[in-house]
Parts: sequence; structure tokens; C-alpha cells
Amino acid sequence: MTAQTVIFRNGRIFDGSQLHDGAAVRFSDGVLSGIVTAPEDDPGAYVIDLDGDILSPGYTDIQVNGGDGLMFNDAPTTDTLRRMAQAHRWLGVTHLLPTLITDTRDITQGAIDAACAAVEEKIPGIAGLHLEGPHLSVARKGAHDPALIRPMEADDLDLLLETAGKLPVLKVTIAPENVTEDQVTALARAGVLVSLGHTDADFATCIRFFKAGARCATHLFNAMSQIGNREPGLAGAALTYGEASAGLIADGIHVHSDVIRIAWQSKQGPGKLFLVSDAMAVAGTDTDAFLLNGRSILRRDGQLRLSDGTLAGADLDLTKAVSVLVNQVGVPLDQALAAATTTPAGLCRIHGCSLRPNATRISEVIRIRQDLSGLVQHTVDALGQPLADKV
Repeated sequence: MTAQTVIFRNGRIFDGSQLHDGAAVRFSDGVLSGIVTAPEDDPGAYVIDLDGDILSPGYTDIQVNGGDGLMFNDAPTTDTLRRMAQAHRWLGVTHLLPTLITDTRDITQGAIDAACAAVEEKIPGIAGLHLEGPHLSVARKGAHDPALIRPMEADDLDLLLETAGKLPVLKVTIAPENVTEDQVTALARAGVLVSLGHTDADFATCIRFFKAGARCATHLFNAMSQIGNREPGLAGAALTYGEASAGLIADGIHVHSDVIRIAWQSKQGPGKLFLVSDAMAVAGTDTDAFLLNGRSILRRDGQLRLSDGTLAGADLDLTKAVSVLVNQVGVPLDQALAAATTTPAGLCRIHGCSLRPNATRISEVIRIRQDLSGLVQHTVDALGQPLADKV
């Protein structure tokens, strides 16, 4: 049997901004026809009973360090990016920013070349590039190699400006300790998403850098100056500066659920909090250890740590992060799903991350179990043909 029309029904439909209960979604030849409240019977359609599950646009994850057993740092090639994207697609991610952790100039150049080639080749899922370093603060290095952290120099800035013209999205995480406000302004004017992170800068400094053009904070509360009674730090600046958004590792380990609740309730808009996985090589695998810049990272009890106990990325996928927001923090489901889809996509100006008639393909949606315990993989291919019928 060949099905040109596919109908998903008997579940909840998230269109990128709101949930639709009692609705159905129709795809014709693999492309969304529309969301309907009472679909007509179509004897020629392939009907999928969601059985209460959630149909949603795929996730957008703008902090992905590795997957399928590979770290982007270890092999910054298009093959690595292809494997990372495939691994994270099984975890529900349809758009991602491969993230390079602080490394040498040669590795950084290799990562830029690989990302540009991947975009040129249209490798599914690769939306651009995130350079997390090397222009950070040693005081808040986290798992970054302090020997590789350094100030941004003129040739570094030139390289980033050149790269911004080649990629649809370039995100750069920097610290005020090693970057100037003028450099941030130049990057922002070139379309770079400048994010503050791995910094011990005080509140006033961070506000100045946001005003200079930074629009984001990297993994809120982690590797940054904290909120104190007399000094709010970057964490406080990210929450109170309206134009700033902030990524959040919602695994219940990097940030306590009650702290997430406080942050969620206090964030001033129009900037928003959004979810990131900060995924490492183990994503999509059963691997229990890997290397980062020659240092061993162990996977234990849902955590990734260096031998000295320092957290080194997260053992997290975005379905679990959505579950933490909903079930531990009390965030409404539609807001939690937006934090994993349209909010980060909008920040990066990535298009096609909501359900759009005559545009969204069936390969770009995911089915989330109603209890948020994981995903159900599609039973149809990108053209709407039942997989069971394929030879």
C-alpha cells in the first residue's frame, strides 16, 4: 500500500506556540496540509492513532558538543557533523548548532570549515555553528582547558566576521574579561549571536555588554557570576535585562528545579529562557566514558564529570528537559515545548520550526509520549509512505 495522505489524530498537537486538543494533522505527499478539528474520513489515508501522545515540531538545540560517540572537537569534519545530526535526530532534534569547546586556532578553523561545508551540502539538521570559547574567563573555565583560553585579537575578530557571512547562524560565547565591547558590537552588527558565558564579570559589566550587542547567556547559572544580595552577576543580568535570552540545562543537576522556577518566574522579556542539551559524545549511545582535550570524562548516574568532579556537559536530551520543566518546575506544557522548539529557533532566526501548512514536512515533526518519557519514532517516511510497506 502507498499512502499519499497521512493523518495523525487522537492526540495533542503543538503547533509551535499553542496546544490543540481534539485536533488532527493531515499531510499530503509528505507536506502539512493543515491542522483540522474534525477530519473527514479518507479511506485512502494512512491514519496514525497518537493514543494521547503529542505531535510537535522537532526540537532546536543550539548547544550540541557531540553525539554518536564523537566529540566535534576531536574530529571537526562534515562526517562528524553528519553523524552528530543523525544521532540527535533520533532524540527529536531537527535543527542544531554543533558546538566547539575552547580549542586551538587550527581546530577552530577546522570546525568553521566543516560547518560551512555541511551547510553548503545541506546536511540535514546542521543550522550553523556555535563557538563556545576560546575567549572566556579562566576563573569560570568549567570543563574548558585553561591553557587554551585567550583574549580576542584582531585576527580572531576578522575570522568571526568572515564566518558570519558564510553561515546562516553563528553563535559565539564570550567573556567580558577577554573581549571588548567594541568587538561585541562589531560581531552583533555582522549578525553574530553573541552570548555571555564562562565569566566572572559583575552585573554592571554584563549589562554594558548586553547593551553593546550581546543577546544571550550560555547555560544560565553554570560557569558564571551568581546572584548575590549585593552583586547580581551575569545570572542576575540575564534575568533582568529584557532583551537578553538565556539557555538552560534542565536536567535537575546543573540547576536545581526550584532555582529554575525562580528564574522562569522572574525573567524579564521580551527575551526568554530556552532549553539546551549541552550534549556530549555519549548522546545516542551507551558509552560510559570519552575524552575531551585529552581529559577523561565519565558518565555516571545521568551525569558527565571530569576526574576532579567538575561537570563536563550534560547527559541530557530535550524530551527529558521538557519533562523536568513540566513535572518538576511546573511550567505549562506549551511553554516548555516552545522552550525546546520555537524560542531558540526564533533567537537564531532559524525558519521552519513550527507547523506551517504547505511548508512543514512530515520528517520535521516528532511524536512525544504523553507522559514525556521519550519519543515514539515515526511509522512513515518523509513522503508519507508506511515504513512497514517499504522493501
